[in-house]
Amino acid sequence: MTDLNKQNLDEDQIRRLREDLLDTLDEEFEMEIDDRLSDVGTEFKSSNAAARAHYFRELLRLQGELVKLQDWVVATKQRVVILFEGRDAAGKGGVIKRITQRLNPRVCRVAALPAPNDRERTQWYFQRYIAHLPAAGEIVLFDRSWYNRAGVERVMGFCNDEEYEEFFRSVPEFEKMLVRSGLTLIKYWFSITDDEQHTRFLGRIHDPLKQWKLSPMDLESRRRWEDYTRAKETMIERTHIPEAPWWVVQAVDKKIARLNCIDHLLQHFDYHEITHEGVQLPARVRNPDYIRNPVPDSMVVPEKY
Repeated sequence: MTDLNKQNLDEDQIRRLREDLLDTLDEEFEMEIDDRLSDVGTEFKSSNAAARAHYFRELLRLQGELVKLQDWVVATKQRVVILFEGRDAAGKGGVIKRITQRLNPRVCRVAALPAPNDRERTQWYFQRYIAHLPAAGEIVLFDRSWYNRAGVERVMGFCNDEEYEEFFRSVPEFEKMLVRSGLTLIKYWFSITDDEQHTRFLGRIHDPLKQWKLSPMDLESRRRWEDYTRAKETMIERTHIPEAPWWVVQAVDKKIARLNCIDHLLQHFDYHEITHEGVQLPARVRNPDYIRNPVPDSMVVPEKY
């Protein structure tokens, strides 16, 4: 991270940016740790070590439940779609990463569609999303979804008024049709404050490892905060239906938001642990005439570490 003291930031902003950097380190740590967390409190000599140790323990416990849910989805041939919406830097990607971290990518996959190309713009609006819907025994997480039309497209002027109104006429029927077909549809909105988004954007600006997350669209969304607020309120009001209600995740605290969202997600399903047959590792067959060919030194990756 660049020298924050030279960036004309006040003490509170510097503190929060350093906390964000520490959270990034935590994220990297999450990708490496396993179930042995007995000494995690001693790894972090800080005032909130106990809270962070609790977070890691709860995260791993919930991820264990997600594995059970995954097995149940496969065994019972469920079809599950989960939508993640929210402002830029609201933490959608973070919770998606924690959900998928220990799951089979052939069962649980992420759909993060780019902007539509010229051909897709001429299709029925929902057509490109339908291609990513799950088959039996699959879970699909949409990192942004068809609700782009009610959010960024509306605010940035990428759709006209007629297309916008047609979306609201169509989306309730579209989602009801999905649910009638047996698909489980869950919709999350990640809510953060103006101040928190400001801090997270500063974190991306000053952290070279996060600068790729910032796009011109993100910066413009910051300027149009109030326009996005009005668009979000209209979206929820017009698409909060009994068959597929919206659930709002309070996401100012990233870690708490992740735990609350995963726990809430699990509550949607009456799943149970699937019994698997014991796995026996077979003995390796050894043939006396087998000779392993040596690998040429020129093909070996240099061992620098």
